[in-house]
Amino acid sequence: MNRVATEEQYRDLINNDGYTVIKYDATWCPDCKNLDRFIGPIIEENPDKQFYALDVEQLENIAQENEVRGIPSLLVYKNGEKIAHLHSKFAKTPDQIRDYLKTLVSQV
Repeated sequence: MNRVATEEQYRDLINNDGYTVIKYDATWCPDCKNLDRFIGPIIEENPDKQFYALDVEQLENIAQENEVRGIPSLLVYKNGEKIAHLHSKFAKTPDQIRDYLKTLVSQV
């Protein structure tokens, strides 16, 4: 999963007319490392979405702007707007993330 390195890159990514999923994480976060162990197949199952990771400590202002209070969190953007937010306590298993992504598509 590619990383968002700058605020400019972040703005470009979220203004896409497709789905952009950003995983908010930090290098010290054990739950983030656990999510990394199983996210690969989920990414492959969702070719209609672009997946990126963003370190909340490197781009703290973006995390605050998006009300990320726990990590890992998965936020989905389309056309410059945040359309979904999976908070950290619900991003612990592959099934939780798969259900979140399926529900997202059915709602939008």
